[in-house]
Order: sequence, then structure tokens, then C-alpha cells
Amino acid sequence: MKSQISRKEFLLGLPLASLVLASCKKASEPATSTAGGRKKVTVGYMGITCEAPIYVAKEKGFFEAEGLQVEMVKCEWTQFKDLLALGKIDLGQQPIMMFLKPIEEGLDVKMTAGVHRGCLRVQVPVHSNIRSVEELRGKRIGVPGMGTPPFIFTNRVLGRNKIDPKTEIEWRVFSSGELGLALQKGEVDAVATSEPIGSLLLAEEKVRNIADLGVDKLYSEEYCCSIMLNGRFATGSRGTCAAAVRAHLKGAKWVEQNPRAAARLSIEKGYLASNPELNAKALAALPFTPSISGGRDAIRAAAQDMMTIGMLNASTDIAQLTKRIFVEFDGVTDDWLKSLQVETVAGGQIPANHRELVARELATEGAPMFAATCCSARSRIVN
Repeated sequence: MKSQISRKEFLLGLPLASLVLASCKKASEPATSTAGGRKKVTVGYMGITCEAPIYVAKEKGFFEAEGLQVEMVKCEWTQFKDLLALGKIDLGQQPIMMFLKPIEEGLDVKMTAGVHRGCLRVQVPVHSNIRSVEELRGKRIGVPGMGTPPFIFTNRVLGRNKIDPKTEIEWRVFSSGELGLALQKGEVDAVATSEPIGSLLLAEEKVRNIADLGVDKLYSEEYCCSIMLNGRFATGSRGTCAAAVRAHLKGAKWVEQNPRAAARLSIEKGYLASNPELNAKALAALPFTPSISGGRDAIRAAAQDMMTIGMLNASTDIAQLTKRIFVEFDGVTDDWLKSLQVETVAGGQIPANHRELVARELATEGAPMFAATCCSARSRIVN
């Protein structure tokens, strides 16, 4: 539990890159080939809802079609940055905000296309008297961890509303699965959530949103997650890296076209444990309209806000930081994305009565017992 944190505690809550900086010479070597000529690529994943493009790209053969042999490596979220920077994995999909401070400090990670928008919310109980972000001043906010994407997003929102997140908010830390219960018991006034917790709380009609990365005017065009690349892989194996990025982005477009089918695939193939319709609801709430330029713009927007609230150094040149982080590949452009066609699967879209389907599923099967998010280990959902 955290309360009235000092500036030192506040900054220490951000993800740091010290372990990586000590071992930066161990970055991945240029991609090797199999006996059949396929390039070997290691893809990291955590087993969460929004990684559906990776699961689709693997199961639908998009990586293979690009001449790649992919090894899927499941990682804990606390290890992901270090494993990526050290080259133990070549690429993955992660929240942009969570990587900016470590990269500013020297983490050898690059970013390219934005994969989806949305995902992060600030939520209050349905019957709360709090109606706007401005009314959070002096309140208690539950987060899944200091330095996590929900924490950073909430800090950005508070800063834009002239609330000092270091002195005017009492932060309390709970596992993702306990945030709803903390709100219900009155231990906090609001919670900062990521998927699938935010969608579950909404489906159970326990909360309403007062800030939403995917809806609010200031953030609705900002990409939450980007394709993250080991720095040496991105610069030393550009052809292989471009092929992996193309496959990943094709997976994102497939999810956009077939969110319900992607939700089922994610569960049936064992990538995550959830209720199919609830998982489909969470996926449908995330606009999977991948964008190359959107990935770059999101770096700039998030970095600017994070500098304003003291999460990045005041001396950091945002333009130079963005240039250092963002990479592009020949032929992998927004025009290419617009021309990219994917199949439409029968029954793979969200039906008009989907809200009723989700409610029926929750009533008959109950909520998932456990959930993993982008910012916490798999935890029991406590109601």
C-alpha cells in the first residue's frame, strides 16, 4: 500500500534499466537461418488479451509466410524489458509508456508501428459522486503497481488537469485482480486499470469510466501498444526484422476484422485463460487499426506528458528521443497497411446482441478466476 509518496519514491516507482545497462553487450546476434533457409526469430509474449495479433500471426501462418521460423517465449511482465534488451527475445508487443523512462536511461530497445489504441482507464464505482478527473484531487487511487502503464496514464491525466500526482493523490497498490474488490470495499476512490480488468468491471456494471485512453479526445488517437524490438535485431537484421513486423501487423489487421474469432483462438490455443465472450468484448474495445506513423506519434505524445509531470528528465530532447527510439523499414508503410487484405471469418465479428452474450456467459460460467495484464503477474480475481 502506498500513500503520499515522496518525489524519490515516485521516481523509483518507474521501471528502470539498470540490469540491462550492466549487460548491454549480450544483445542478440544477427538472425540465423534454419536448414530450410528460414530465419529464426524469438517472439516474447505474456499471455494477455491485447497480444492477440501475435497469437494470430503464429497460428495463421503469417510468420511462416514471411520465411520465418518463430520460437514463442512466454515471459513475466517484470522480466520482459530485460529479456528484450538483452536479446533473449527479438520482439514483442508492449505499452509504449512503460518503456520510455528505461530507454531514456539507455535501454537498447526500438519501437516501430502502433498496434492498437485504448486499453487504459481510470474508473470509479457506478454510484460514486466523482464525475470528473478534476474531482480526484485528494483522493485514493488503486493501481496494479507504481510505474505500470495504468499508473503512468493516470499521472498524465492528472497532470493535464493541474493535479500534482506526487502530493495531491494517495496511491495504493493492489494486484490487478483485487482492484475491483478494493473499490467495492471503499479502500480506494478510483482505480487505474488495463485490459481485461477494465472490461470485466464494466461488464459486471461495477464501475464507470472517468478517463479512457481509447475514447477521450486528448488520447483517442494515441496508440497504447507498439511492436518492440531488440535494438541490435532492429539495426543488424533489418530484412528479418521487417518480415516479423509485417507478420505481426497482418495479425493486428486480422484481429480488427475478426475480434470474436481472435478471442476464441487466443483461448483455444492456450495462450491465455478467459471467458471467450468476455475476451471478445475486451478485444473489441481496442481499436486494432495498426499504424506506422501512429507508433511514432504516440512516442512523442506520451514522452511530452511524462516530461511535464516529471517522469522524464526536463533536459530530454523529445524530438531526439523519438528519433532514437522509432525505426521504419522499407515497404512497411501506412500505405502498405491500407492495402493489406485479410480474410473475414464467418461468426468472427461482434454481434449486435453481444452485451447479452457476455452477461449470459458471466451468469452461467462466472468471471474468470485469474487474469494477467500488461502490468501485473497472473492474479486471482477477487469479487
